[in-house]
Amino acid sequence: MANFIAAREFLAKGDVVIVQCSHQCNVLVMDDQNFQAYRQRKKCTYFGGHFKAFPAKVAVPANGHWNTVIDVGGAAAAISHTISYIRQTKPVTARPAAVAKA
Repeated sequence: MANFIAAREFLAKGDVVIVQCSHQCNVLVMDDQNFQAYRQRKKCTYFGGHFKAFPAKVAVPANGHWNTVIDVGGAAAAISHTISYIRQTKPVTARPAAVAKA
């Protein structure tokens, strides 16, 4: 099985996964079903791809649990990495002020 690092996080549509890595690698963001297929070496769908320059930024397309995978392509490497997130803030909806009746 290929060597990889994975992190799972609940993210909202529009949130961005940020990956810093000391080596070129594949940065894959996928839901739980596709992560299970990936771990079983089956066909899977993901967002992201191969990155040579960092930070790698991948936007999340929908609300849910997302797995971020850093895969160095099967090579044995001592890498340093970070996975962080930019979360989209929900706009605050102003409520109309109560009108006092005279």
